[in-house]
Amino acid sequence: MFVTDIITLSDPRVAAVAEADCGEPLVDLRAAGHLWLDPRQADDDGSYAHLRSGALRRLVRAQRLLPAGVRFLVVEGYRPPDLQRRYFEKYAQTMRRAHPDAAPARIRELASAYISPPEVAPHVSGGAVDLTLCDRDGRELPLGTEVNATPEESGGACRTEAPGISAEARANRAVLDRALTATGFVNYPTEWWHWSYGDRYWALLRRAPAARYGPAAPPASTA
Repeated sequence: MFVTDIITLSDPRVAAVAEADCGEPLVDLRAAGHLWLDPRQADDDGSYAHLRSGALRRLVRAQRLLPAGVRFLVVEGYRPPDLQRRYFEKYAQTMRRAHPDAAPARIRELASAYISPPEVAPHVSGGAVDLTLCDRDGRELPLGTEVNATPEESGGACRTEAPGISAEARANRAVLDRALTATGFVNYPTEWWHWSYGDRYWALLRRAPAARYGPAAPPASTA
């Protein structure tokens, strides 16, 4: 079932969640061979192609729940802390220009609807994945917007429950929801493509006593 009461990543309740890192390693999806990766977010060291081992196992199980002929297309997994900070500050600057009279706390809230504050970012934990659906030939299915479309670019259609998208896109979003929710992931409801397991946001929504994953160190070598 889709989330209707949106909790953003700037919410103090997210930062208040305890962390009890289980120590699972980051795993290279390119070596695992179970999932298809798209190169649009590829970085020089290959960090984007990594997930925590437990999150990867759940993602592979979720793919088995998809309809025949449909597969996940993974766009980005792990994101190093420095890259997350750069992304957040860049979008925060966009919000400052759009809302010059807004207080810093409001800018943080607005920015976190699209890019997570670095200290609580699901991607930094290695438990988050941005993904879409494709057919057996790798052609992406309609989901209403491009992956990573901003609220401004998409007119708000990036929100998982956005009105006004086509019936086909809504049905495909429901396919994502059923498979990923069934294997323990949670969606960030301002971004239909963003799902995570084990991070602080997951723990808050799942009412877990602590996050399973804290910030992960970048892989030593991903070339």
